[in-house]
Amino acid sequence: MNKTTTFPVLQLSCAGCATNVQKCLRKQAGVKTANVNFANKTAVVEYNALVINAEQLQSAVRSIGYDLIIPLEDADDDYSGEQLEIAEKQRYQRLKTRTLLAIILSAGLIVLSMTPLMHRSWAGFVMGLLATPILFICGNSFFINAYKQARHRQVNMDTLVALSTATAYLFSIFSLLFPQFWHSRGFHSEVYFETAGVLIAFILIGKLLEERASRKTSASIKKLIGLQPKTATIIRFGEIAEETPIKNIRIADIILVKAGEKIPVDGIITEGHSFVDESMISGEPIALEKEIGQSVFAGTLNQHGSFRLRATQVGNKTLLAQIIRLVADAQNTKAPIQKLVDKIAGIFVPAVVSIALLSALLWGVFGGENAITHAVLAFITVLIIAC
Repeated sequence: MNKTTTFPVLQLSCAGCATNVQKCLRKQAGVKTANVNFANKTAVVEYNALVINAEQLQSAVRSIGYDLIIPLEDADDDYSGEQLEIAEKQRYQRLKTRTLLAIILSAGLIVLSMTPLMHRSWAGFVMGLLATPILFICGNSFFINAYKQARHRQVNMDTLVALSTATAYLFSIFSLLFPQFWHSRGFHSEVYFETAGVLIAFILIGKLLEERASRKTSASIKKLIGLQPKTATIIRFGEIAEETPIKNIRIADIILVKAGEKIPVDGIITEGHSFVDESMISGEPIALEKEIGQSVFAGTLNQHGSFRLRATQVGNKTLLAQIIRLVADAQNTKAPIQKLVDKIAGIFVPAVVSIALLSALLWGVFGGENAITHAVLAFITVLIIAC
């Protein structure tokens, strides 16, 4: 029994991440197709529900450092807008806090490294103190995700950031604590704390701006979802009015819609008379008169009077649900150029790491007296430029 579900994906930081999640999903037994869209952070998966379930897909993705949100609505609902919105808000607030802290500390690093203060004996130690929280508090997610990727023999943007900043930081710690190692060889003990710290700050700023932009891509769907009320007044046993959640409404139930309320499901008016604003469907701003026997649709607004309707379509079968699904499908569709970018992203990070290692090796062999220093700097430089 094949089933197609759209899962919101968390912790995507680059197109390479989307490629990794896509590869992971496609490897799972029972998965027929899987397409991950980095732009709106969703995965559309077609799978055999008798072989694998949503929880197993989620576990597989979590094992490589990402996460899926499993829709908690009825089994046929393939979009969980509320869960995604909550997760995005929490993620955005954490990212915003870490970015602001990184900017403040990086400003101190820039002042110490770009002014005469850099020549003071204590400058290196203060820069080390400023850089440490930037790397291991503000930028800890880079190292955690890079480790998770390495466990599964995969790399992504976090790998580049973690490698470059960790190398610069450790190199600086060594130079700060053991300056005589370089002095005895005729070199000056350089530190690159500002390189590691400012890079983390810049990447976090980029992620913050990207997160703000990506949240707007799903704004249209969120607005559509907001058109449908969460509860409805159902008429039971003839005249008993009872408020019930939308998910409990079934076809043929009789619903009471009062003036000013949004219509909860598609149906046919069985009693009453009113004017309904259907601009969300037709764009027509003038309310339409509705009488017994005429159809009304979920998400439209009852302006005047009250009426009862008999539900004809509920859940994801309503016209509003179909519109939401069409918009979501349109956002999940990849253009040919995007598919090409995803392929390049899949080999970009391994290629960059290979070039960095090769550069370090060549400088180490042919760099002469300054071979070690040049090799380390070449390695750091290639990774930082790639970031």
